Amino acid sequence: MGGVLRRPFPHGDAAMIRTPIDRRRLLQGTMAALSAALASPVVRAQHAGPRVVVVGGGFGGAACARALRKADPRLAVTLITDTTTYTASPMSNSVIAGLRELTRQQFGYDALKRSGIDLFIGSAVIINPQSREVRFGQSADLLTARYDRLVLSPGIDFRWNAIQGYDEAASAVIPHAYRGGDQIALLRRQLEAMEDGGTVVIAAPVNPARCPPAPYERASLIAHYLKTKKPRSKVIVLDAKDSFTMQKLFENGWKALYPGMVEWVSVSSGGAPTSVDPKTRTISTDFDKYEAAVANVIPPQKAGRLAEIAGVADRTGWCPVDPLTFESKQQPNIHVIGDAAIAGAMPRSASAATTQGRICAAAIAALFAGKTPAAPTLTSTCFSLLAPDYAISQRGTYRPVGDLYNESEPGITMSPLEAPPAVRSGEAKEAAAWFTDITTGVFG
Repeated sequence: MGGVLRRPFPHGDAAMIRTPIDRRRLLQGTMAALSAALASPVVRAQHAGPRVVVVGGGFGGAACARALRKADPRLAVTLITDTTTYTASPMSNSVIAGLRELTRQQFGYDALKRSGIDLFIGSAVIINPQSREVRFGQSADLLTARYDRLVLSPGIDFRWNAIQGYDEAASAVIPHAYRGGDQIALLRRQLEAMEDGGTVVIAAPVNPARCPPAPYERASLIAHYLKTKKPRSKVIVLDAKDSFTMQKLFENGWKALYPGMVEWVSVSSGGAPTSVDPKTRTISTDFDKYEAAVANVIPPQKAGRLAEIAGVADRTGWCPVDPLTFESKQQPNIHVIGDAAIAGAMPRSASAATTQGRICAAAIAALFAGKTPAAPTLTSTCFSLLAPDYAISQRGTYRPVGDLYNESEPGITMSPLEAPPAVRSGEAKEAAAWFTDITTGVFG
């Protein structure tokens, strides 16, 4: 992290790209970077067609880049991402619970390069909608990528200090484990080091947030770990909400699998965290204080930093888009996909981001061809593991209605509330197959 990487330019030039950028240093150096970038090297694409730059190498960005190359091979597609290895969030709770290794969550970009996408590793520092340029890298080493259309897949960022005492520094002691391999590994180590009889406290965020069922899947799989390794321990979920996705399915699973081990405290019952003391691992609400042997705070969220740089986020912190094309309503010729986009009823998930990336690519190809993009139908699938052989799911179909996506036939379908073990085991196998399919389709 922070070393110097060399990446060849398509026509033989070379430049240094450092990754990632320290946030404080980035803010301090932005004004200097503006002037330095005037003489920055320009990324030159291999293809002679219209230029599309995609920033963000997660499910949405990588899927969009690949779909663009397939939709129109004339397009010059450049993908800029801030790391050589992407750590996937789906199935990461299984890593925390010791059921799989972190390496199985990590994916590179070789397949994308082989498909003709120009890949550069670096963090976007400046996005200029007027000149249609992205400047990325670090300080005086900035590179410039020019575009006809820009696709941003910024993911999420956290609203640090929305809970008093919980800032970015505190996450090194009390992990959020909601993005990045280091955070996932940290929470796993803390669980492994905890003595039997300790309490694990999870603070679940208010919506909108990435993957709404994830905190409750995490509570379930941590309970599985505790049941098998530290059976005198328990899990408490402090929630900033009064209900959550697939709640009855989760609660039925907790009763069947982990009786007395998982306690959920709603906001109406005093569950909303108001402050955190990292030194003592104490999470306070308006009514109680919870001293945790292991604490996991998932803070409130907003669109990732790229959204602010590009000026595509509104006052909510998220990004309004045209549902047909995912073009920003704040900036022309910039499209926003994935967790950062305001997509109505669609959940913020890897499945939704992948679908959005492909629909966005088709829309961009249509626009370049002078055609009207078709009204899309989008789907999203979300599996949640409660144990290695016990899973539940929610699937949805969505179409644009007005400015947002609404549920469409057949609507939202969930796992049956009452089902024999064979059904839950079958869904666990289906979840594993889904993860293999989606990661192979995007990164493989």
